[in-house]
Formats: sequence, C-alpha cells, structure tokens
Amino acid sequence: MSGADISAIKDQLTQAYTTKIFFTDLNGRSKNLAINPQDIDTIIAQGVGIDGSSIAGIATVDNSDRMLKPVPESFRLVDFGDRKIGFFVGQIFNQDGSRSSVDPRYALERAVEKGVNEYQMQFMLGPEHEFFLLNGDEIHSDIHTDKLGYFGSSPGDIGEIVRQEIVNVLGTCGVKYEKTHHEVTSSQHEINLEPGDPLTIADRTILFDFVTKEVAAHYGLHATFMSKPFTGFNRNAFHIHLSFTDLEGKSLCYDENCEHHLSPLLMNFVGGVIGHAREASIVFAATFNSYKAYVLDKEAPIVRGWGLRNRSSMIRMPHATSPKATRMELRCPDATGNVYLQFAVLIFAGLDGIKNKADAGPADVGSAYKKPTGERPKVLDRRFIPRDFFPALMEAENSTFMPEVLGADLFDNYMRIKMTEWEDHRTTITDMEHRKYLNI
Repeated sequence: MSGADISAIKDQLTQAYTTKIFFTDLNGRSKNLAINPQDIDTIIAQGVGIDGSSIAGIATVDNSDRMLKPVPESFRLVDFGDRKIGFFVGQIFNQDGSRSSVDPRYALERAVEKGVNEYQMQFMLGPEHEFFLLNGDEIHSDIHTDKLGYFGSSPGDIGEIVRQEIVNVLGTCGVKYEKTHHEVTSSQHEINLEPGDPLTIADRTILFDFVTKEVAAHYGLHATFMSKPFTGFNRNAFHIHLSFTDLEGKSLCYDENCEHHLSPLLMNFVGGVIGHAREASIVFAATFNSYKAYVLDKEAPIVRGWGLRNRSSMIRMPHATSPKATRMELRCPDATGNVYLQFAVLIFAGLDGIKNKADAGPADVGSAYKKPTGERPKVLDRRFIPRDFFPALMEAENSTFMPEVLGADLFDNYMRIKMTEWEDHRTTITDMEHRKYLNI
C-alpha cells in the first residue's frame, strides 16, 4: 500500500471512536486489540506485542511473545451511527520478524499464492452467512424472536430490521450485499455479500460477524452462528461458492464444449475436494455440535458427491447464466470453524485434484442419500463424510494431506485443541443421560 493510501487511512482514523486490530485463534474465535491510532505508522511497520500463549493454538507459555501487524488493505471505518470503529485485520509474526507458521491467515495466504504461482489461477469466493437472532444467550421458553419460515416477514419484523441495519452498517465501509432474507427455521436469517478474492472475503467474514453481533446487541438481541442450536430446527450453514479464472480474469470453470459446460479443470477441482472431504471435515465442521446437523434426508449434506442444482449433494453446481457465473458450491461447512483454514483447505484440496486429475465421479441424481438401487448406504459407508466429531478427528489424524498443506505446527496445534474439545464432551454428563439412565 502506498504512502498516500496510508495517509488516507490516518485521516479516517481521526473520526474513529476506537481503532481495533482483529485476528482469530485456531478455533476461529475472533480476537481484537484496541490501539492508539496516533501510533499507526509504527504499528504497521513494527507491529504490537501480544501474548501468544493466551490465544488458542498460537504459542506456548515458554515461547509466547508474538507481534500483531495490521494489514493496511483490510482497513474499514465502520459507522454504527453513534460511533465509528477503525477496523483492521492483523497478521501474526514471530519475534525475529518471520511469519508465524500457526497464523491461520498465513495458511490461506499460502493457498492463494500456490494457485497463482503454480497453476496461474485466481479464486473468487462468496459464502452464505446464516445466523439466528435470539432473545438472549441462554435457553428459555421465549428465546425465539419469530415463528416465520423461508422468505417470511411480518409487520414490524425485528429480524428484517436487524438484517437491514447490518447491511447498512457494512455499506458505510464499502461492503456491498446481494440479498438478505429470513431462512427456513424460526429466528434464522441469511445475508449474502458480494464475492471477492479469498483473503478479502475471509477478512470480511470477521468484519461481518463483528457487525452482526454488534447490531443485534444494539436491538437487545443475541446473534449466534452456532451450527445446531436447537433440536428439530435447521442448522446454521456456511455454504461456500467458489470459481476460478486465469490471471487475466477469464473463467476456467466454463467450457462450452463439455457436458453442462463444466470444464475439466473444475471437475478435477471438485474431485479433489470430494477425495479429501473426510480428512478435511474437522476444519469444515469444526465443533462437536457441528455433527448434530449431519442427519439423513436433511439439507446438511453427508454424502461425498456432487450434483447439478442438487441441494442434497455435498457440492452443488448452481444454475449459471454466464461463463463468469459458472461455479461450485460446497455445502458441508458451517460458521463455527476458522474461515481462513476452511478457505485454505478447500483451495488446497481442489488444487490437489487438478494436479492428480481427480475423478469427481457421476453426478448425484435425485436424493444423494440413496444408492441407485434405492437402498440407503451403510452407516460406515465411506461415501459419507464423518457423521460424528471423533471419526472426523480420526480421519484427520490419519491424513498425510492435512499436515502437508496446513504445515506440521499448525496441524498439530489444531489437533491438540480439537482432542481437548472431544475429551470435554466425552466426559461431560448431559441432561439426556440423566433422563435415560438415572432410573436404572
């Protein structure tokens, strides 16, 4: 970024009530550090010190000093009406000035660079942001804010007001949206923003989550991206639309001479994602709760495969009106994971498919949950992605692909965190167990 651009940022920071650098731990939980905007030149150049041992997966207590540097290109001045917030996304550095190998953003940076340098391609991503708006963050009888369904609305609908306020606030800092609507389940909403390059979209996801929670709180509500908050209700998904072009911007996903106009490169990419889906599941569906959504005959896909406009497929090929719109949609992730790792693993898996000319297999016809004979697949059929947290851990543990693409340090730290999460759930007695077994 040029000196003139930095100067423009400094001018905008004079309007900010506070200025924050945001980053994520390995779990994907957002962290932020408020800084003095008068020091921004020094902080951009040198960073600001942080204790990495207090951030999940970043450092140990005996080697904890790290530096957080804001990415100037990520800057937004977010106008909430009553106050403006200076927003940066940060990169984590070691004390010697090298990039931290366990910084989740660095993993995505490497994936993007691999696409450009080795495959001469660049990516466009567009996630679907789903969330619940609730009356508080504790379960009670009146927790739901509405009983509406898909595209539902009602006079004075607080959910519609909050959705519009979210996109209005994002609009003040140049983030454009495509559409907003009520989702299928009570109190559930979806906002789709314009697509962009992977790093911009990952950074923007951190911004989106921050703005959504702030706006909801302003209206006395709680916004949650938890995958499966309620039994019998739909989950919060994080569908990821992906396309890629050459370095001049020509679509590499479209081929007018191929069936359905889907290029061999795109189908090899899809084949790579399908092939690595089981070992990557612990990143795409990153929490114990995520797997409560993987149920037969529901929209959360559990079978590895692809289909044309088929919402039961793990990868859907949406209807495209132009070469530029030709893309794939990965439907298994949710928003509880680390967005940088999710995007990185998706890109690495697809590139591996291109490298090895992976076969995506035939398209799913009808429900992906049924075999061609009409029989349901066996519970342990490897056509499934893992349907529980521990099998997902096992798939990742036995993987050579995951540590190779994420780096051994990041992968090991991530797996330690997830094993601890599993042990916490494995050893915690639940209300359901009391109901079922206490009278034995």
